[in-house]
Amino acid sequence: MSPQAESSLFLRLVAVYAQDFGTIYYMENHFEDVIGVRASLSNVNYLADDGIAGIVYLADRLGKPILVEGPAGTGKTQLAKSVAEMINARLIRLQCYEGLDESKALYEWNYKKQLLRIQTEGAGDWNEIEDDIFSEEFLLTRPLLEAIRAEDRVVLLIDEVDRVEVETEALLLEILSDYQVSIPELGTVEANQVPLVFLTSNATRELSEALKRRCLYLYIDYPDLEREREIVLAKVPEIDENLADQVARIVRSIRQLDLKKSPSVSETLDWARTLILLGISKVDAQTATETVNILLKYRTDIEKAIKEFTDSPDGLSEEEE
Repeated sequence: MSPQAESSLFLRLVAVYAQDFGTIYYMENHFEDVIGVRASLSNVNYLADDGIAGIVYLADRLGKPILVEGPAGTGKTQLAKSVAEMINARLIRLQCYEGLDESKALYEWNYKKQLLRIQTEGAGDWNEIEDDIFSEEFLLTRPLLEAIRAEDRVVLLIDEVDRVEVETEALLLEILSDYQVSIPELGTVEANQVPLVFLTSNATRELSEALKRRCLYLYIDYPDLEREREIVLAKVPEIDENLADQVARIVRSIRQLDLKKSPSVSETLDWARTLILLGISKVDAQTATETVNILLKYRTDIEKAIKEFTDSPDGLSEEEE
């Protein structure tokens, strides 16, 4: 097959065959190439490198979820939001936490409404009442079920998956493997589409090998100096290039300290906006000391940063060699 024909074929809707009963799910490809992904992300103010753009492209083509790991505040959640924005899709978010169970992640029945219906029916035929109260009218869909039943284009974000128990992780694996859900009272609910799925993790615990095998893997670390400068300029349009450069350099130097929690990218942006609001065009040791609580949230970290500002005031404006 010629490259032109192969490219044309990739741009069509591709059929992904499920293992059970030969069911076909239709998956629409959204991106033509990696360069297009990177450019489209830039258009929604997410500055991705080729590694990030490449994984998003492959996930779209292969119909596989992306497991995004990295320190907190490096843009993992924002990546899913930006992809949803760039393809004009609805974002469905499942925020994970310790104790999350099937009733909050998948579905549950509206027990109060069921009880009211039973009371209303009175002494009616129980079989008819049972069929009635376990129907769609009484089903409360949660994010996972909502995503696979969606008729419109969606992006599913499973945020901070490392915070759930192993049992809930097994549930996620089952759904992401088959894109279908078994509801005893209603039967099997099959996906209308294969959504783009992002799972984020701060790596507070090891995820199962089975879940990792199901996903494409992406690690997002703190950005390098040049990329963080570009992010500041893109997200804080009021800032000038000199101050953006200084902000990126100071944040980079703070991250090199032995801290309990390094500044996230979002905190870098908050600090840049703070400097603009205060009318500061150049950061000196006093300004850095007075505003460092925007970047750091632990007392010991703040003390270490202030000591660094005091001991090396010239480092606040040093140029990259």
